[in-house]
Amino acid sequence: MKHLRSIDELGLDGLSRLLDLTEHMAEVNRRPNPKVPALRGKTVCNVFFEDSTRTRLSFETAAKRLSADTMTFAVGSSSLNKGESLRDTIETIGAMGVDAFVVRHGSSGVPWQVSDWTSGSVVNAGDGWHEHPTQALLDCFTIRTALGRSDGFDGLHIAIVGDIKHSRVARSDIAAFTALGAAVTLVAPRTLLPPAVDDLDVTVVDDLDEVIADIDVLYLLRMQRERMREALVPSLREYTSRFGLTPARARRLGEHALVMHPGPMNRGVEMAVDPSELPGSVITQQVTNGIAVRMAVLFDLLGSGPRPPVEPRPEEETS
Repeated sequence: MKHLRSIDELGLDGLSRLLDLTEHMAEVNRRPNPKVPALRGKTVCNVFFEDSTRTRLSFETAAKRLSADTMTFAVGSSSLNKGESLRDTIETIGAMGVDAFVVRHGSSGVPWQVSDWTSGSVVNAGDGWHEHPTQALLDCFTIRTALGRSDGFDGLHIAIVGDIKHSRVARSDIAAFTALGAAVTLVAPRTLLPPAVDDLDVTVVDDLDEVIADIDVLYLLRMQRERMREALVPSLREYTSRFGLTPARARRLGEHALVMHPGPMNRGVEMAVDPSELPGSVITQQVTNGIAVRMAVLFDLLGSGPRPPVEPRPEEETS
């Protein structure tokens, strides 16, 4: 694999391979010293044109645990403010010996442009409303481990609820979940659905109460008001009453059902309960799993040797 820019170009085989590799990296992260020399001598540069906490720190941590050198491009203090083009910036950084660029940008398609301007690998950390493939990978890995579904998602019913129109996470998740065999239902008002929703392999409803008792995974999305140019819901209070996870709806979830959210969370809007009090909440596990997933991606892109050896757990050691 040269780049990771979308779930579709990864394909089912690539998706399964990375999830299997993530199992290995999760084992590395459980060691007392979770660091291996797998990418020693490689350099990973984070180029984020949008604000980020979870994704940026997750990639930085993943690269360091694989012993790669890391660089972070600060857009606010860069020569872009002096009129330098994005292409010139990427080519300049690439000339410093960068092996992989992790790119987040507000415009769709930028990771593909960047891959034309560098011989290094490119990872899409979110492009506009388009895709966020590593988020989808960590979401799949979280479901896989929490529900014991290493053989795929056949028979699972996943509901994605909220602002799907502006969500790159939703697009990547739909592609990944359906590729693994899950049935996906989108729950949102018509104003928060993408224009081409009819072309997706999903079911669409506008009533969360219609499906809440029958789903295996409830995936909540925040209202991305920073991307909206018009009022798409009457009010946040009405949105919460129709599409938020209220205490009454939480009580109707199945005993095995997972509750997920990509962050950042708008408490009191899509999440009207404390997620820490939900037995099925795996939101913090999503964050933890993000490091292992991104280690797997960077190793798959840049690693040329065998996987780092897995040390036995204490209970597996023999005398």
